[in-house]
Amino acid sequence: MKALNKTWSVLLVAILMALALIGCGDKEAAPKDTTQPAQQEEQNNEAPAGSGEELKTTYPLTVKDSTGVEMTFEKAPAKIASLTPSETEKLFALGLDEEIVGVSDNDDYPEAAKSKPKLGGFQVNEEAIIAADADVVFAASMNAQNAEKLRELGVTLFVNDPKTIDAVMENIELIGQITDRQAEAKAVVDQMKQELATVTEAVKAVKDEDKKKVYVEFSPGWTVGKGEFMDEIITLAGGVNAAGDAEGWFEISEENIIAANPDVILYTDDVVDEATKKTLDQLIKERGGWDQIEAIKNDQVISVDANLLSRPGPRVTQGLVEVAKAVYPELMNP
Repeated sequence: MKALNKTWSVLLVAILMALALIGCGDKEAAPKDTTQPAQQEEQNNEAPAGSGEELKTTYPLTVKDSTGVEMTFEKAPAKIASLTPSETEKLFALGLDEEIVGVSDNDDYPEAAKSKPKLGGFQVNEEAIIAADADVVFAASMNAQNAEKLRELGVTLFVNDPKTIDAVMENIELIGQITDRQAEAKAVVDQMKQELATVTEAVKAVKDEDKKKVYVEFSPGWTVGKGEFMDEIITLAGGVNAAGDAEGWFEISEENIIAANPDVILYTDDVVDEATKKTLDQLIKERGGWDQIEAIKNDQVISVDANLLSRPGPRVTQGLVEVAKAVYPELMNP
């Protein structure tokens, strides 16, 4: 019933989280983020502070992904593939353009990703993945069963599932270790930390009783509760998630949102209803009883960039900045 354009199709993967990337979409799996390096036979070589030497990885390097699978890299992978937009963004941010031999059909950032060989969308192309012959394939939020299916086909699959911004940054550092791009990873993470600090410093004086209630809607009738990095973004931006009583991504009760009475409603401006050709903000404003919500009465229904918020990658802190500007423009733009 809803016609979603290409950008929204990408976002839907991250929002619903109930769809598995292989077979039926990209699922945000239940296990906590475990994308931390396991004990290594040899420690990474890190240049002393101020030495000016580039950080280098010592191989063999043994690490563990979010599905609990441990793997050892004997050297930096020469051919790398990605099955998820967030992972593709990380790889490009680390300067691995030449090493990337395949990406998902949904990848649209950076521009160079569009010209890479495609390995499938909501249903991955197993034949294309095998033909790519990558030394490692990165994916986000893939359930263990589907991950195991690829591994049985001989694919070296590394799955990430970060639930917080800190976990995203740690994951970028880990990919930097695997690919021997530690210096590049540090630069990316340093920028993310700077953006994070900009927001937390700006909103730190907001008292608990003055924090605005924020409701986020990405797909008609769908929002996010506790346990996902989007909920953390609202909190870090100085807000209170109006749907924070529930967990994960879920379909809303319109009456509950009216009762929560959010001060700010955030929506993505890339969703259009097929039948009426109305945008998501129009659908939100026309719902029965929603005209009594403070956000609508005060014209605080604000669009956000879907990809910045839906992808746990290097631009997620830019999404945080955007949310903070929408919720507290007077603090972020003094």
